[in-house]
Amino acid sequence: MQQASEGLLNFNNSGLSIMEISHRSKDFIDVMDQACALSLDLLGLDNKSYSALFLQGGASTQFVMAPYNFLRQKAAYLNTGTWSSKAIKEAKLFGQVEEVASSKDQNFAYIPKGYHIPEDSDYFHCTSNNTIFGTQIQEVPETEVPVFCDMSSDIFSRALDYTKYDLIYAGAQKNMGPAGTTLVLVKNELLGEAPRPIPSMLDYRVHQDKGSMFNTPPVVAVYVSQLTLKWLEAKGGVSAIEKLNREKANQLYTEIDRNALFKGFAHREDRSIMNATFNLTDETNKALFDTMCKEAGISGINGHRSVGGYRASIYNAMPLESVQVLIEVMKEFERKH
Repeated sequence: MQQASEGLLNFNNSGLSIMEISHRSKDFIDVMDQACALSLDLLGLDNKSYSALFLQGGASTQFVMAPYNFLRQKAAYLNTGTWSSKAIKEAKLFGQVEEVASSKDQNFAYIPKGYHIPEDSDYFHCTSNNTIFGTQIQEVPETEVPVFCDMSSDIFSRALDYTKYDLIYAGAQKNMGPAGTTLVLVKNELLGEAPRPIPSMLDYRVHQDKGSMFNTPPVVAVYVSQLTLKWLEAKGGVSAIEKLNREKANQLYTEIDRNALFKGFAHREDRSIMNATFNLTDETNKALFDTMCKEAGISGINGHRSVGGYRASIYNAMPLESVQVLIEVMKEFERKH
């Protein structure tokens, strides 16, 4: 954030702000090129096989772009929560959608397993991490069908074989940068003949051909994303940050399971290392716990209305020490009761 603020005032000692320079200038093209290259490198993807695009409209626009570009007849979708439900709704505008499995029967507290992906599907779509419910897919299913994944809330958080995915998209605002840009990683071989005429702004091929600059890009969001990706690289990359993320999650879940005043929401085997959801066993104590959290400088942990309770979001930038502050408050809360 310090580096970004310096760039807002005087970018590359040009005497101009990053907001003032031309997005067609060499200075900004270097930013875009490095952000794209780092995105692929950090996930172990070959830049000859994949393209990295920085687009706009958030993941919600990707709910539309993916089927617009690739749904010919039928697509398979896994429903694990609010965001996958929204993706399914949009995809139905372009063709048949088969919901191969859903965890709606338990308010999305688990990840379905053992489902079948029809071989005649144009693609299979899933949401890797579910912020509201605190669940996370641990393994991508084995299939010959192209795999599309919304990784908005856990991209760059753990080491996986990302070559198993054919299309990945993620809003920047969790692990990469400020809201305003969306990263898309797409396998180049997918970008063939589209199944229908597509408006230019919604055509992946157009954005690939123009190097993410078909229209004016969100320069500040891309710039801060580039800085964050460089920070992650300097930290040791995705494997190093995963080790820290798992330590944060393990310590917090250990306290949730140990402390009789709390109970976890998501099934243990499907718990997210990004969003820990939990409830009080006695809701009459909520006012006291909320006050203790506020006094400790803890903010933003109220759970979504569909789950209630609390949600501790422990994304890449969250230090272990901050998680330990919450754990100490939970222990003190127990001592007071």
